[in-house]
Amino acid sequence: MSVDHSAETQAAAASVRTYAIAPGVALNVRSGPGTGYGVVRTLAPGSRVPIYCQTPGTSVSGPYGTSSIWDNIGSGEYVSDAYVLTGSDGYVAARCG
Repeated sequence: MSVDHSAETQAAAASVRTYAIAPGVALNVRSGPGTGYGVVRTLAPGSRVPIYCQTPGTSVSGPYGTSSIWDNIGSGEYVSDAYVLTGSDGYVAARCG
């Protein structure tokens, strides 16, 4: 019996969850995991973001506490986990890299 690997790939892509950003916040998306990186765009209030991986970076205080975890939401796009409602103070996705 052959295995359809394309179904596995589709399942892996489908398993990326999206999370709500803090209500009423226009969230800066940065080019790297820290406040020293440039802003590449701003998410509108009420946005949801995928988290592909997470990495340590600048510590930030936000609506969901203080965190040094940064969420990778796209190629070269990071947001502070302190502004994303993940339901956890820890990592909810694989480490980047």
